Amino acid sequence: MTRTGPTRTLARAALIGGPVLVGAAAVARFAATNLCTFRRDWRSVLAAGYTENQVVVDGVVINYGEGPARGKPPLLLIHGQASDWKSYAPALPDLAAMFHVYAVDVPGHGGSDRIADGYTAIGIGALLKRFVDDVIGEPVVLSGHSSGGQLAAWLAANAPDDVTAVLLEDPPMFTTLLPRAEKTWNWVDLATCCHSFLTADDTDFVRYYWVHQYMWKYFGAGAGRIRRLGTRSRDRHPDRPLALWWWPVNNLLRSMQTYDPVFGDAFYTDRWDEGFDHESTLKAVVQQTIYVHTAVDFDGDILRGAASDDDAARIAQLLPNARLVQTDTGHGFHDEDPAHFVRLLDELRR
Repeated sequence: MTRTGPTRTLARAALIGGPVLVGAAAVARFAATNLCTFRRDWRSVLAAGYTENQVVVDGVVINYGEGPARGKPPLLLIHGQASDWKSYAPALPDLAAMFHVYAVDVPGHGGSDRIADGYTAIGIGALLKRFVDDVIGEPVVLSGHSSGGQLAAWLAANAPDDVTAVLLEDPPMFTTLLPRAEKTWNWVDLATCCHSFLTADDTDFVRYYWVHQYMWKYFGAGAGRIRRLGTRSRDRHPDRPLALWWWPVNNLLRSMQTYDPVFGDAFYTDRWDEGFDHESTLKAVVQQTIYVHTAVDFDGDILRGAASDDDAARIAQLLPNARLVQTDTGHGFHDEDPAHFVRLLDELRR
């Protein structure tokens, strides 16, 4: 996902910086939630019949998850920046009952190739069009989250015969464009860390990001201790995703293990948006569309979200056949409220 600021769960993590009196049972439940939620969800994904596959598209290895066919219409899921196809795990079992699901790892993520010179929205959009044509072979219901939502919009606009309906899950339309991007969470946090890492004498991006991420400004005196605990764990197990029993958003760290920081640098330099006209793209999405806008706020003049409420109104107005759905979740809608996410996709199936 294009990173858009600390979720509400991070407020709990800030408590680690000071004395907190909790019962042992509560601590155990908290730890189990933080460490085991993804494993539980993943077992359900496998039980639902999903497999992980790879295909070469225009010389690029695309890793993807696929659910059982069962005569269902195809659904293509495109995750956001620094995530992977497995981030949809909370929703995948229910989606398998409605769709023949395909969920790709965007290049630079998960098991797909890293393509240092190819991280542009229109370049990856073209790869995804070939994936639809060559692998799926029929028009799809399409859903993209965050920067994946930008890709979904591009694909729907530029390959209308390949897409029957679209769910745009909180895409950062207009807000990744410089100079506007400089006042967004993604730019001051992930994009800046990626850019700095690539010029630093460092080889472990997960560790670098843990130390330098923007949100430490909210943790006060406790930030140093939390950083040290994380780096010690990372130094012991650099070949594993960073997972901390007291950290409520381990799933973000899980997918960071395979993330290419060159992808994030494309948002710092504006390379991602080369040739990508956001306004004309939205106007050309003629399919039935559901546009999901999540809750946002500001830290001074920094937008902690993918789009402001004013941006959302503009996006909804430009889309010719869209229904705006406002949620009170954070940016990770499909993870925070998977049942609602599934219901919206079910609407597009009919």
